[in-house]
Amino acid sequence: MSIDADYFRALETPRMARLADNLVAAAFPLMKLMPARFILDRAEAAGELKSGAHVVETTSGTFGMAVALLAAARGYRLTLVTASSLMDPKYQARLQRLGSEVIALDDPRGDGNQTGRLESLNTILRKETDAFWTRQYDSDGNWLAYARLADLFVRAMGQIDCLVGCIGTGGSLCGTGTFLRSVFPDLKIIGVDTHRSILFGQPLGKRVLRGLGNSVLPRNVRHELIDEIHWVGAYPAFHAAHRLFRQHGMFMGPTSGAAALVGQWVSKTSPDARVAVILPDEGHRHADTVYSDIWLATLPGWRTPASSAPTRISRIEPRPETAWTRFDWGRRSLDDVLRLQQTDG
Repeated sequence: MSIDADYFRALETPRMARLADNLVAAAFPLMKLMPARFILDRAEAAGELKSGAHVVETTSGTFGMAVALLAAARGYRLTLVTASSLMDPKYQARLQRLGSEVIALDDPRGDGNQTGRLESLNTILRKETDAFWTRQYDSDGNWLAYARLADLFVRAMGQIDCLVGCIGTGGSLCGTGTFLRSVFPDLKIIGVDTHRSILFGQPLGKRVLRGLGNSVLPRNVRHELIDEIHWVGAYPAFHAAHRLFRQHGMFMGPTSGAAALVGQWVSKTSPDARVAVILPDEGHRHADTVYSDIWLATLPGWRTPASSAPTRISRIEPRPETAWTRFDWGRRSLDDVLRLQQTDG
């Protein structure tokens, strides 16, 4: 095991915070360290990752920071491919300070340019056939890493009736949910997505809320695990992040705000259920945006009152950033749900 293992194990360990009598949150400093370290450790053990190797990944979020920290500590070269719309200068400077090369592609549509990012990454792999791609979207190491989170929840809560978490690559919610459901077969799993993410059937478009959702469909998103899906707009997520800070002293990012919003609603509407929620990101990256009144004032309709409950829908379609909707997924495949939508339409 690498000499940095104990340090990174501590950095990836969440604070288990009780947000209500029946609601416990796993609040992470940097959740993506959990799968990043697991993937690199496994590759090293298998001989796939050699000393001084070149690691590559496409990322718009904290997985990039996690891999950058590990690469710096272990002496790997690292290239991260992202979109210019997703990479603020301060965050990019932090990644580069760690020695990472950051390729930020133009993103004229504002949808993350995932296709272009994958093409750029594959160009690197064709030139450097021994480069190692962490494959956060498709590697089973992503979801397998969350066995530890499932164990932490069980130790903190005992019985768990419902798990709530955001979905981007699918690793955290689907991984944690898989392990918890092996212990609690009746576990209800509620996914949190955002408008104009394609993960659960909405058409692709510009997403204001980042850190969840996706413009491609990762293999680690396993729809058959999901009982219910919530689409949370940016504005309800921002308000929820502010409340976490005011009421619980938890300075978390908007992805965590979206998850907490849904988790708190579930705990109130199902008071006899023991609810676990995953809060994946801290708020420091968002200090100049989500936590800035000046920036928030530039958002059209920002002062619209925040939703206090989701609107239940039967048709999957994008809504305004003020909206929060929910849909009974029923552990079905994406194809089955979309086929039924077309039939009913």
